[in-house]
Amino acid sequence: MHLLIANLFTFKFFVLFSLIAATMIVHYRGKVRYKFLRQLGDHSTFMAPINVPMYALSGVENKPYISSSYFPQLQLLKENWETIRDEAILLEKSELIKGSDQYNDAGFNSFFRRGWKRFYLKWYGDFHPSAKKYCPKTVELLKNTPNIKAAMFAVLPAGSQLMEHRDPYAGSLRYHLGLITPNSDQCHIVVDGQSYAWKDGDDVLFDETYIHHAENKTDKDRLILFCDVERPVKTWFGRAWNSFFGWFVMASAASPNMGEDKTGNINKAFRYVYSIRLVGKRLKAYNERLYYAVKYALMLLILYALFLRHLI
Repeated sequence: MHLLIANLFTFKFFVLFSLIAATMIVHYRGKVRYKFLRQLGDHSTFMAPINVPMYALSGVENKPYISSSYFPQLQLLKENWETIRDEAILLEKSELIKGSDQYNDAGFNSFFRRGWKRFYLKWYGDFHPSAKKYCPKTVELLKNTPNIKAAMFAVLPAGSQLMEHRDPYAGSLRYHLGLITPNSDQCHIVVDGQSYAWKDGDDVLFDETYIHHAENKTDKDRLILFCDVERPVKTWFGRAWNSFFGWFVMASAASPNMGEDKTGNINKAFRYVYSIRLVGKRLKAYNERLYYAVKYALMLLILYALFLRHLI
């Protein structure tokens, strides 16, 4: 009994209890929630201890949609939306806005694999060489908005949808600027149960760590400028942590448009991880119940190996 009590106060169990507490905060943060098993296996559970301090130190309101007045520099993009649109149109005509190679874009294949196309402009670092070559005016505008850490052109084709998900890191907020849209309520994004329909020249700012999904039920593609804006956070520690995580982790998820662009280390490793994922997909197609049984058994095995084996 004394050994059990002692083990409960070890560093490992401090980490475990912190993970449980942070996960509960994330889970109950919004009105829309995953079911228990989905939440248990979702990446937001493992990112919760990192994200909760970002929420606590946030310099903007913790709610699904956020006023762009917090970021007056974004007005420059909105005022020049037609210039940005014209470069995006040329990219689309040249078929350079496209789906990714399944092996070099972990984010694309985790959240956006159903009918989503993109062309990266920058990703938590310098601008892609291909962006400088094909979108020089847009790149110049983005250089004058230093809070933007990542940017891309994103197409949601007619009749397609993005599955319900959370994005992994709370150190940023998501900015959308409509370029060519159906201008219809049938083409919209739903963040924590609240819908927004894209319109040409209009913009929206939201917290992408709330559960959200999107769909385009029209017969016209939707093309937007899609950006990650650095979340303002209080205290020097919060700002330093956000900058470090963006540089050390998020930048590693860089994905190329074409050969001369950089591929981050996460995406280099993803080529090998994806082969394991393909095995899981085949198992799920063969027997969905067996797939989930194996998935949760592996999770429990990892939990046991990390935290519980010393208690038994």
